[in-house]
Amino acid sequence: MEFRLSRHAQEELQTRGITLARLEAVMHAPEQVVPALEGRAAYQSRVQFGGSKVFLLRVIVDTRLKPALVVTVYRTSKIEKYWRTEP
Repeated sequence: MEFRLSRHAQEELQTRGITLARLEAVMHAPEQVVPALEGRAAYQSRVQFGGSKVFLLRVIVDTRLKPALVVTVYRTSKIEKYWRTEP
């Protein structure tokens, strides 16, 4: 998927210590894509960050735009809160 980063997303990558390579990996092969607010989608995958701790890396994308716009990106340990088991 072709995409661009918002200024906010660029800042969040740096602030949260998430590499562009990890973001790109999720964007190109997400484990899940779930609906988010206002025509956005959350591309998400479970990712190991240092040690053995697994986090959910969520990339919030405005897919109405061409190319798609990455609005924000973050990791969370609350995988069960965001993970969808139903199609």
